Amino acid sequence: MIDLADPPPFFALRNVRAPACLVPDLDAPADPEGLLRLDIAIAHGAIGAVAPAGALDAAVPGPDLGGALVLPGLVDIHTHLDKGFIWPRAQNPDGRFESAIAAVSADRDVHWDADDLARRMTFGLRCAYAHGTVALRTHLDSIGPKTAIAWEVFAELRNTWADRIALQAVSLTPIDMVANEAAFAPALEAVRTHGGVLGATCRLPKNLDAGLARLFDAADRFGADLDFHVDETHDTDARALRRIAEVADERRFEGRILVGHCCALANQTADEIDRTLDIMARSRIGVVSLPMCNLYLQDRVAGRTPRWRGITLLHEMRARGIPVMVASDNARDPFYAYGDLDLVEVYRESSRIAHLDHPFGDWPRIVCEAPARHMGLRSLAAIRMAGPADLLLFKARSLNELMARPLAGRIVLRAGRAIDAAVPDYAELDDLWP
Repeated sequence: MIDLADPPPFFALRNVRAPACLVPDLDAPADPEGLLRLDIAIAHGAIGAVAPAGALDAAVPGPDLGGALVLPGLVDIHTHLDKGFIWPRAQNPDGRFESAIAAVSADRDVHWDADDLARRMTFGLRCAYAHGTVALRTHLDSIGPKTAIAWEVFAELRNTWADRIALQAVSLTPIDMVANEAAFAPALEAVRTHGGVLGATCRLPKNLDAGLARLFDAADRFGADLDFHVDETHDTDARALRRIAEVADERRFEGRILVGHCCALANQTADEIDRTLDIMARSRIGVVSLPMCNLYLQDRVAGRTPRWRGITLLHEMRARGIPVMVASDNARDPFYAYGDLDLVEVYRESSRIAHLDHPFGDWPRIVCEAPARHMGLRSLAAIRMAGPADLLLFKARSLNELMARPLAGRIVLRAGRAIDAAVPDYAELDDLWP
């Protein structure tokens, strides 16, 4: 038996299953779950061949894995590394959105120096790496004088983690603040200096048009992409999503645009939804839903059971050709008390929450190929010849088994070699708490 922690230069993973939507080089019939049975040859850390099960040369060493499920490396396109893992010192007293904002703001003002940020952000990256993430985009609070500190820490981490996780960052500034030139200046300078993505939060804003004009102008000037938090509310009057799409369409914006959350859309009328989705499809906007975080925050009223799930219309968007994805969002902070930057958990829970099953079809793309494509990293997150042998190998033999018994064994391969997939101990951060 080959030791996957120390494999030979050339070997094979035989008799595995993978979603057909993530195996572009193999045209073969899929089973009812959309899985292909295949052999994967690995040569010097890259995928050397992908073939139907049993088709590889028998002389190539490698185990028969009995139909074990394999996925490519995962891509987490919406996270908040700078907020991560502050729960022990910044808890949300009632689980409400407004309380989360207040708790994070107070923690940022007091604690977010370079050392605090670097340690917590590194902890988050170690979690993501252990779970099998190969690329990650983080939003960075870009408000006032601490903006430069967060971006400098990020730039250093991007360099030190370059061989493990491809990192991107987004400036996170309230759109009303973007409308103010002086208030927006720190975020703009950080993105210009460090080559990031321009972003904003749009939750029932007062100066939406002025903020969007300034943000789109800056994106055109610097050749930057855009990434928004949009309509993260149950309020049916929230219309930022449609307005962003309209502005993108009017301007013929050539960069990539991603919108996250979009919760209010699910509460609007059918006519309102159709008008919004029509303009979104024309504008080539991608959507990332954060089902676990929004399930935690939305429709939370003390003593009352929530009435809705807080997720956007993934099925309807996909039917219009709008790219859709899901991601981790927050991890152990006031916006989401749980989470561990594990995209397998995110995919599993999203499937349950949003009914991304029966059939599973090409839904596995939403944590792999779809976010990789939007981030401009098309060489990642698929099982293709000459691509990196960054794979997740499960004891589960089907998506159903993975959903039903999620804690079953997982081996993470990077460049064809099994890594130590132990997540860091929470106790490592104990000295950061009062």
